[in-house]
Amino acid sequence: MQKKRRLKPSIVRYIYKVLIVIIITLIVLILMKANSNFKSNFYKYVYDTSFKFSDMKKLYHKYFGSIVKENKDVTNTVSIEKLNYKNIEKYKDGAKLNVGNNYAIPIQESGVVVYIGKKDNYGKVVIIQQNNGIDMWYGNISDTSLKIYDYVTKGSILGTCDNFLYVVYKKDGKIVSYEENL
Repeated sequence: MQKKRRLKPSIVRYIYKVLIVIIITLIVLILMKANSNFKSNFYKYVYDTSFKFSDMKKLYHKYFGSIVKENKDVTNTVSIEKLNYKNIEKYKDGAKLNVGNNYAIPIQESGVVVYIGKKDNYGKVVIIQQNNGIDMWYGNISDTSLKIYDYVTKGSILGTCDNFLYVVYKKDGKIVSYEENL
């Protein structure tokens, strides 16, 4: 008599998770097709507001757990320093920090990279949506290896800048005082 092979419980849970995500996606797509009011509200929430990836990550971990098992013995922290600067002055919506040449920029809080690109008066900018709900802009970046939607950890190196670094703090689309955050 041949014995039936059973799937491992972890594989079964993974299959259930995938099926749930597919079902939710199909429901949203059907509602968008059938109801124009739902579609406009969906687009307004997802595209017009600042989508909180950190909240989504917490929700995912609450109901589904982690996709990848983390090794607690390994640390990825390169640096635990705060931003070091010689002088600080108010600049536009944030602050201009005078730093040295080829300054390695430590990430202030863990979060998700939501923007990499040029912004007027700030040069190359990296925006990190931090786990604490604050969007932190790092401006005048000369070099970074980060990509959009990378998850970064506090203390790791964002990249480098020369002479000065612009920082801006925003929460829910509103400027937050840099004095409270530096």
